[in-house]
Amino acid sequence: MINSTSENHVYDVAVIGAGSAGLQAAQTLGRMHQSTIVLGTDRYRNDPTGHMHNFLGHDGAPPAELRVAARKDAEAYADVRFLEAEVTRVSGELGAFVLEIAGEVDVRARRVLLASGVRDTLPGIPGIAENFGDLVAHCPFCHGHEYAGTPIGILGAGPHAGAMASMLQPLSADRVVLTHGETLDDATLALLDRLGATVVTAPVAAVRREGDRLIVRLAGGEELALGGMIVKTDWQQATPFAEQLGLEMSELGAVLVDGFGRTDVPGVYAAGDMAQGPGVPMPMAAVLVAASAGLVAAAACVQDAALARIA
Repeated sequence: MINSTSENHVYDVAVIGAGSAGLQAAQTLGRMHQSTIVLGTDRYRNDPTGHMHNFLGHDGAPPAELRVAARKDAEAYADVRFLEAEVTRVSGELGAFVLEIAGEVDVRARRVLLASGVRDTLPGIPGIAENFGDLVAHCPFCHGHEYAGTPIGILGAGPHAGAMASMLQPLSADRVVLTHGETLDDATLALLDRLGATVVTAPVAAVRREGDRLIVRLAGGEELALGGMIVKTDWQQATPFAEQLGLEMSELGAVLVDGFGRTDVPGVYAAGDMAQGPGVPMPMAAVLVAASAGLVAAAACVQDAALARIA
């Protein structure tokens, strides 16, 4: 383990974020003997869920269990150091980045790998937050199978409603689009009718759990029993570092990266839910994808450093 906390010490790479992207990046960097510091807090996007799905070899495992195992793997490499502290500001340039740390001395690094994730904002309906990550979810790949064979709710009247109803059709013939008082456009209505989905236009007053079912109470008092509900969340960068570094962003608010996790600022890389790669319409928000992106971005750090030495 690296023990230096000297203000004069310069790490090869500073990884900000200790979720799956950051932890995999740390392991990759450690294996290539890159002096690495991983700065993380105890806040993670998938904290609300008790079980992680659609991850090779870890299907159904608690997310925290994976993080503990991944950190143990990374800590086995002498060139990797972990610091549980909050980064408040990142500045500088390739070869000379400075990370200001709450309650700690500044950290200096030649390269920075951002893996600090995003933060979800849920629909403001009572009961949604309490059941999010279980009977309420935003990702059908992560939770859809658990709702299979039951009525599945889809909250919202945007264009996503039709696409989601189609995606969920093999899981359940009974899909209920809850528009929450909003109006669907004619094309979406026609699509939902063709897909055999039910449309409920009344506003949703609240949701609650009863056993293994989600009970949706409508504004008029009627109640519906669902096996689960898919909601579309609003999200934003969990940290201000992209803005501080002046990184190019997508229209959705993700950091734009190339196929190797490089941003448009030399020496800055990004991986995980916060980053959007070429050819995709949005960040690919899945634990396995985030870990893979962390590996690729870390490999790019190593490769770029090697090429710089022979240039």
